Amino acid sequence: MLIDIHAPLRRLLISLFLPLCATLALLAQNGDKPGEIQEPPPAAIKIPPAPPLSPEEALKSFTLPEGFSIEIVASEPLIEAPVAMSFDPQGRIWVVEMRGFMPNVDGLGEENPIGRVSVLLDEDGDGRVEKSTVFADGLVMPRAIALVSGGCLIAEPPNLWFFKDSNGDLKSDGKLLLSTNYGSQVNPEHTSNGLLWGLDNWIYSANHTSRHRFINGNLKEEPTIFRGQWGITQDDHGRLFYNSNSDQLRGDLLPAEYLLRNPGYKSFGGNVQLVKDQAVWPIRVNPGVNRGYQKGQLREDGTLATFTGACGPCVYRGDNFPDEYYGTVFLCEPTANVVRCNKLIEKEGILSAVNLFDKREFLASTDERFRPVNLFNGPDGALYIVDMYRGVLQHRIYLTTYLRKQALERGLDKPLNLGRIYRVISKAKPRSKITLTTEEDRVNALGATNGWARDTAQRLLVESKNSGLKKKLEKIVTDRESPAALHALWVLEGRGELNQSLLLNLLTARDAKVRKSAVRLLENALGKDPDHILPNLLTLENDPDFHLRLQLALTLGEVNTRPAYEALARLLEKNGANPLFRDAVISGVNNKELLLLDALFRLPEWNVASPARSEIITALSRSATSDLTESSTAGILELAASQLAGTVLDSSNTVQKNVWRSTALLSGLASHLPPVQKEKPEPKIKTVLFQHAPSALLKLQPHTEPELFAKVESLLSWPGKPGETKTVKPVELTADEQKLFTAGKELYTFTCGACHQPHGQGQEGLAPPLADSEWTTGSPERLVRIVLHGVRGPMTVRGKVYEMEMPPLNVLEDEQIASLLTYIRREWGHTASPVSVDFVKKIRDSTAQREEAWTEAELNKLK
Repeated sequence: MLIDIHAPLRRLLISLFLPLCATLALLAQNGDKPGEIQEPPPAAIKIPPAPPLSPEEALKSFTLPEGFSIEIVASEPLIEAPVAMSFDPQGRIWVVEMRGFMPNVDGLGEENPIGRVSVLLDEDGDGRVEKSTVFADGLVMPRAIALVSGGCLIAEPPNLWFFKDSNGDLKSDGKLLLSTNYGSQVNPEHTSNGLLWGLDNWIYSANHTSRHRFINGNLKEEPTIFRGQWGITQDDHGRLFYNSNSDQLRGDLLPAEYLLRNPGYKSFGGNVQLVKDQAVWPIRVNPGVNRGYQKGQLREDGTLATFTGACGPCVYRGDNFPDEYYGTVFLCEPTANVVRCNKLIEKEGILSAVNLFDKREFLASTDERFRPVNLFNGPDGALYIVDMYRGVLQHRIYLTTYLRKQALERGLDKPLNLGRIYRVISKAKPRSKITLTTEEDRVNALGATNGWARDTAQRLLVESKNSGLKKKLEKIVTDRESPAALHALWVLEGRGELNQSLLLNLLTARDAKVRKSAVRLLENALGKDPDHILPNLLTLENDPDFHLRLQLALTLGEVNTRPAYEALARLLEKNGANPLFRDAVISGVNNKELLLLDALFRLPEWNVASPARSEIITALSRSATSDLTESSTAGILELAASQLAGTVLDSSNTVQKNVWRSTALLSGLASHLPPVQKEKPEPKIKTVLFQHAPSALLKLQPHTEPELFAKVESLLSWPGKPGETKTVKPVELTADEQKLFTAGKELYTFTCGACHQPHGQGQEGLAPPLADSEWTTGSPERLVRIVLHGVRGPMTVRGKVYEMEMPPLNVLEDEQIASLLTYIRREWGHTASPVSVDFVKKIRDSTAQREEAWTEAELNKLK
């Protein structure tokens, strides 16, 4: 019987397997692999005891740089298993307590509604909490909170709630269900969380593909890119940062919503890996990590070697630490009992990051139960650490037998009712004293040196119903510089009080961040009145600020006029060596690539070849032909042929044809071919079917390198093409096979789509592509074996080597495996054969004794 993916039980099963597929292509850190010998830690490693420490005892376990100290803010019994927090305008802490997480090593009882959100009060002003008030309880595994509109959003996947406190007693007196598709209810390691109010007034989440606005009790939702795993943060530009467990820091170099405009273009500036070196430097000898038995997971001294549980990033934007810390990114590694501090390095918008300390961490503990899972800027300028404080941190889905044994033998599974919040402060500066009681306080706070104060004041002013604020905010925007002017401008945006005249005046503001935001905020007016707005924007083409010019390139993609394309061409000519500029421009010309190419070719400079110009032409050509249809492919072929008629005079007065432009155009088309790999069968090629032989080919052949011409020609097919066998139309799916495909499509979304993405192109540094992959459309026998037993070691996908480990998915039923594989073999233009349930069963039975993951060499022996 074919699977009914809509049945509640099936839903539950699917959600159990989501994190398994999501680990594909990650460096090994989760779960067992079949056949691995899970040896005990080497005898030379002396495991120190790990008894639960009192909060005061735990303080003695920390090491910090000179000049810093750590204090207890709150601890059990006031809080238990904290995972997230938020400060309200009065400085009170609202903390999310995931009390149901792993009540035992089997995870039995996780579904019990014992989670809660509590409000912590420091009644005597000594900096330590004395009272905890339960605001909302009866929650199942809550994981995120955002204070909004006199209440708060609470994430309880798959539900997103708004809880209201009408009388100010810090106890919820009403709730509204806003969404039922906010992640999965089962696995806390791979589901939606974060709820960060961004500079642009959108609320962003990690591990989720929508962003939100909460307006007048209604939730507005828009698609966005997939970001990270646990935790999300922003810098003063509003750029978002996040991570995954083995990849400590990633970020958006551009507002990623722009990058969704052109699905045929593979961008550079979204979800970028910022740190290459994943080494971590704990001070605790701790083999109690998943795969601590595996070579390379631990150093010889027994400490963890590489990140395996990175989470909870926080851009430090406070005013208590020394100046060199402002803008650094702190993040947690709870399995190593440390907090990392990364320094960001920026060059023309491109970011990278390095550990601020050489082979050591900002904060490290010798206490194995210290589990920092989230970090936050505080109203006082300090850095706040949410410590779940427990022995077992790994979720049951990933708990190896090795780690399970360690937990039980060393008593790490108990106690569970603990948890702390710490404050890290610098002795060099006093802590801030922020007041946000009145609207005047909040207006003044827009220019505070403390990022938390600026962000909170912006949110409160956006939510204010006082119509008299507009003039005050406009005066700040026009009279002051960042940060006050920048935040005031976005307050006006959030309140719906922007006007075109103000924004046009701000194009000449002294502050570059204000000019940049004005360009972005003029986009709505630009679409309605391009003839008036566009000339004002074009005066900024040569602005000295890189970020403003970059925003201009993004904004011009929102209007479809000849002057806009001519301006984009000029911007590319001056800035096109930077990949972010290419992203900004090409993301905005979906289905209009030929118009931009025409504008580029009209520039005198583009009669001369350069590597950057060739790369831009190739990228535009690839984008224009991403659908591989006759019309789009013919357009590029004809444009390439037309370049052969253009001439220029070189230094020796020799007439030369623009062959280089033609070559770049054809290279973009040829880039759709899968790479040919030695000692492997030729990959199947998806061809473009023409009604008749393209006339442009005859013009191109004499002037095109034979190898390139052969590649392009191999992509094209037409009736009677010499040397080509008759094209065999793919066999249509039967009714039962179509049901498998349909079920597999939904199953793919729940199990693989987060990492491999809905378009199947994967994510750099996270998951390899499935679309046009030789593994996807090749031998179905290989695919079934990979799903049943996993794969490990280097693996070549579309010509690129991935150091990858995929755990087995053999807990999926035969029908589920058949549906999933049928879907990926027939989606994204694939025409491979479907996979039957009987075929999966046959291979499962024949390999039942297999205990090891497959290697590429073994799989390549299969036909």
